Amino acid sequence: MRCTAPKKLALIFCLTAALASTALQGCKAKTPEDMLAGMQEFSTPDDTASIYLDKSWKTQEVPMDGWLIASNTKEDNAVFLLQFTKNGPSRQASSMEDVKDIIKNSYNISGETDAEAPTVPGMTGLTAMTGRMSVDGSQVDAYIVYGETDYAYYSMAYVADKMSDSKIDSFKVSCSKFRENAPEVEDRTTAELTDTIRWFNASYAVLTDLNGWDYNRFAGLAANDDVMAMEQKSLEEWWSVTDRATADSTLDWILTEGHRAVFAEDMAFLDEAGIREIAPEDRTAFLLDQFEMTGDEAQNYADMFGYYEQDGPDAIAGWDYCRAMNLMSFYYLAGYYTEQEALDESLEIARTMQPLFDSWDDLMTSYMRGYEYWAEESADERRALYEDLKTRKDNPYAVDFKTELVKTW
Repeated sequence: MRCTAPKKLALIFCLTAALASTALQGCKAKTPEDMLAGMQEFSTPDDTASIYLDKSWKTQEVPMDGWLIASNTKEDNAVFLLQFTKNGPSRQASSMEDVKDIIKNSYNISGETDAEAPTVPGMTGLTAMTGRMSVDGSQVDAYIVYGETDYAYYSMAYVADKMSDSKIDSFKVSCSKFRENAPEVEDRTTAELTDTIRWFNASYAVLTDLNGWDYNRFAGLAANDDVMAMEQKSLEEWWSVTDRATADSTLDWILTEGHRAVFAEDMAFLDEAGIREIAPEDRTAFLLDQFEMTGDEAQNYADMFGYYEQDGPDAIAGWDYCRAMNLMSFYYLAGYYTEQEALDESLEIARTMQPLFDSWDDLMTSYMRGYEYWAEESADERRALYEDLKTRKDNPYAVDFKTELVKTW
């Protein structure tokens, strides 16, 4: 006799099977296409970058035009897209490591663990991590992505009270729709980056990088009306230069006298006061006893006299000559010199200063001494930057210091 299940039991079995099938279908992971169907494009205020996010999300006020912050209605999930432009006066970071340090310190990142990075169109150097971060005083989970384009460095993050694989997967889909719309910047500069111009740029690359400018282009910035207005204001503030006449007068001063002339007078005065007869290790105490100055000032003058003993009145000449080269780039950007005039004058200055030093290290040592004499503070930050620049792939000091300086424009 064939055994069959009661009709009621068979019905329950079929219903259970159907529910199980439905449950399995409901748990099936959404495809990227499914996720994108519920998303729309969200852009930074200046429309230089965008990603796709859930249509129900809302943007929040941001302090920078190149940033995007959006969250869900409960505000327990949010996305950050933070852009750090590589060039220009508003640059905040000079490397991806700088960006990571900024994010880590600003959001108190902890418990970092390497994670799989998403695919982001047009972006290179992609890395990702998970961890905890502080947002508005609360600790939340975070999945953070770092990458860069020719235009900017980026940090993009998904943060949530409780992270899940599905949220990370959704954010990876968001990142896959990243779009960058880097602005076109007018640039009237025509000079090509030859070895001679690389030499010019290297002579003031430390300050160029400190300013957030590009040491791989003559003058560091694109020459246009916006930059001209900015540089005219800066020259007036820092150099009292307001036109071609005051530009020429300042250049003449720095080339014929500069801070090295005052330095020589100061050192000659200290020599007459008897400091040469004092052991180097006792000179700071000697100066404190003889003159009204602080301990830092006495130490600075004692150091300066040591340089004077070693290299004479021109011990800080590198400071003046590097600044003269830098001035020519400023004058060009400000519109006080044409490109041709600035390049021609730069060549003359470079040919004058090159024989005075043996190497980039020799020149920069003199430059750092001059900075310390002028600023009356340590040049350690600039020394560290100089050493860092020499390790970069686009090392501005890779050009031979002894290269033949010839007109190439």
